[in-house]
Amino acid sequence: MDKIRLLIVDDHSLVRQGLSQILSLEPDIEVVGEARDGEECLQKVKELHPDVTLLDINMPNMNGIKALRKLKDMDQNTKVIILTFHEEIEYLFETFNLGANGYIVKDAESDVLIHGIREVYNGVSYVYPTMAEGEASQLNMIRHVEGNGQETQKAQLTKREYEILTLIADGLNNREIANTLFISEKTVKNHVSNIFKKIKVNDRTQAAIYAYRNKIKSI
Repeated sequence: MDKIRLLIVDDHSLVRQGLSQILSLEPDIEVVGEARDGEECLQKVKELHPDVTLLDINMPNMNGIKALRKLKDMDQNTKVIILTFHEEIEYLFETFNLGANGYIVKDAESDVLIHGIREVYNGVSYVYPTMAEGEASQLNMIRHVEGNGQETQKAQLTKREYEILTLIADGLNNREIANTLFISEKTVKNHVSNIFKKIKVNDRTQAAIYAYRNKIKSI
């Protein structure tokens, strides 16, 4: 029996080790590697050719959103399951729009994760059950709004805010952005707060999704 070759991508070593120990017990799953961030993920996929990649969203250096975009543009056959703490339905829609094959939250039972891995490996899109309950109606609503041209207009950001938003999408924290732009960390923090208000998001991952969706940041 062919085993499912699996790559685990998460910036927390305990999470990677725990997942590896649990999943390696399954007779049809082989954990072929681990990665700490999006950059290492891309390298490991090229080297190991996993069938399925478990991908976290919030990671340093390169976040899961950017890694997902790059993975789908690479000539690789790996299927991607987003494994994250984010239970907001917008993350589900956006990651599937970017090419994800599955979406599972980290507090799911291990048998749910294992089932999801097998489903995705066999070509079936898989969504964590409690999130899937309201998926169809919300997706129809989103399509209706988009079809009627009622999408929210892009926020009016300053040139500096655009620069900072692109760096947020690259996964940089405030200190790294400050060093890149040669400004103070406090100034960056103020800019980030203004950006969040203007584009109506609550965290850096939502800001990254906004940047990609509105083509402010490309790969």
